[in-house]
Amino acid sequence: MTERQSDIRDELLVMDAQDGDARAMDELVHRWQKRLWAHAYRMVRDEEGAWDVMQQSWLGIVRGLRSLHDPASFRAWAYRIVTNMAARWVNQRAKLGEQIDIDKIEVRQKQRNDESGIEELMQKLDADRRMVLGLFYFDELSVSEISHVLDVPAGTVKSRLYSAREELRRLWEESLAR
Repeated sequence: MTERQSDIRDELLVMDAQDGDARAMDELVHRWQKRLWAHAYRMVRDEEGAWDVMQQSWLGIVRGLRSLHDPASFRAWAYRIVTNMAARWVNQRAKLGEQIDIDKIEVRQKQRNDESGIEELMQKLDADRRMVLGLFYFDELSVSEISHVLDVPAGTVKSRLYSAREELRRLWEESLAR
């Protein structure tokens, strides 16, 4: 299925799910669960936390789906819900004084990523830069979709992408010099 066919399929599934078709909703979950979970994980950097975020996000998606006026915007809308839920999860943990064990995260990342080490380097970026790079490169959202997800102007997204790329490049060069 081409990307455009996939987009059309998602739009049709959204419309059917909005009309109460449970099978369409199940298929939307099936088609989007992995991508949305990966986004949640990049934000919260904790597997159990990412599952908590996803559970809350899907509740929000199911409850709000009928109010989505443009089925073509489902992807950006769903990512925005996940982004907001993940930010809440991180803020709640910070308020409770919980610290995410960075050493554990780095070990898990190394175990999962035998490739170029880019994802490991991304973990060194601040959350905003990591998020914008993840949405653009891993989730393949456009600048306008990221703008909607983050609720910032497209120019801000471009600026964040530029600074995130520059910092990632600097980290890459430092890692090569070692």
